[in-house]
Amino acid sequence: MPMTIFVLPISMLLFFVLFFGIGFILNMLLRMSWIMAIIYPIVSILIVDVVSFSEYFTNSAAAFQDLGNRFMNLALADILILSSGMAGAILAGITIKMLRNRGYRMF
Repeated sequence: MPMTIFVLPISMLLFFVLFFGIGFILNMLLRMSWIMAIIYPIVSILIVDVVSFSEYFTNSAAAFQDLGNRFMNLALADILILSSGMAGAILAGITIKMLRNRGYRMF
């Protein structure tokens, strides 16, 4: 299904808000400012990959080669959507750091 010009900005905004919110909540609960920025690459691998998790241990060469090929063959729209999710995760860490520096102890 081709992505229209209307779907791309909405998808980017959705990924940004989704991972900002998840990152903000995780940072608040776990008191680790960059937890979602660390977890997000794993989430993006799970989004892109079609190989089962156990195949990374049983047939690792082929699994990692397939993963590399899938990342190299991503369309520009997919790259923009995934990078906006990463931007949301990073901005959640920056926001938590700023709130802590300004004296909000609950964060």
